[in-house]
Amino acid sequence: MEPQTPPRILVVDDEAVARISLAEVLRLEGYEVQTAASGEEALELVERHPFDLMIVDLKMPGMDGIQLTEAVQERTPDTVIILLTAFATLETAIEAVRRGAHDYLLKPCPVPQILESVRKGLDKGRQERRRRELVARLEQTVSELVATEQGLPTGNATPHTQNLLQVQDVKLDRERHTVTVGGRPVNLTPTEFRLLACLMENAGQVCTPQELVRRAQGYETDPWGARAIIRVHVRRLRQKLEPDPSNPRYVINVRGVGYLFPTTSPDESG
Repeated sequence: MEPQTPPRILVVDDEAVARISLAEVLRLEGYEVQTAASGEEALELVERHPFDLMIVDLKMPGMDGIQLTEAVQERTPDTVIILLTAFATLETAIEAVRRGAHDYLLKPCPVPQILESVRKGLDKGRQERRRRELVARLEQTVSELVATEQGLPTGNATPHTQNLLQVQDVKLDRERHTVTVGGRPVNLTPTEFRLLACLMENAGQVCTPQELVRRAQGYETDPWGARAIIRVHVRRLRQKLEPDPSNPRYVINVRGVGYLFPTTSPDESG
């Protein structure tokens, strides 16, 4: 079984001491942590690659915590956000929680309280992703039932209503959420699974990074941000899927356009 990657956390605070010390505490807990000294810097990092959770100081010069929260929710709605606030801005923090932030913590906040909020936030994020996966499967099942009621033969079902996909020697089972390569089971994250499913559904055709972000992560982003996001997931997918990740046979980069899953292997086409 592939080792799970640690949750990615971004600490955003214009106060260097608070930012660095909190980041170090989180690293000691086993999280992968990055820091940003401003809302603008944080947003640049988010657009390169989404984070599982962010701890954001509410009051910062330039883009404040509320503005950053709104911008992140538009770009990566899966990211869980915890706000750090002084008592003077408590009412604003509570309003932000009503609008989608996970939690707020009063500064200075005891470390155990921060860690507990982080744990609960990450659990909430995992549960929400799981809920969406189950809803997607339910919608798929309903679509198949409707097709059956209408008398459509299963052989004429579209790629989006098939439980089983096979291209080359890669098999993907939507119902069981499993993937095998030449009979070898491959353990993929939900995002990697959706990314692979999109590529296999459109085998032989190029998928743009924006389309892949939309299908794999459920939100829209600009072309530059999409390329940065998908590049990371493609690299991880290749590490698990490809016999030689440096010379891929399944997930091929079409420079300047996107990625495609060839219908035949290089050996067969040659």
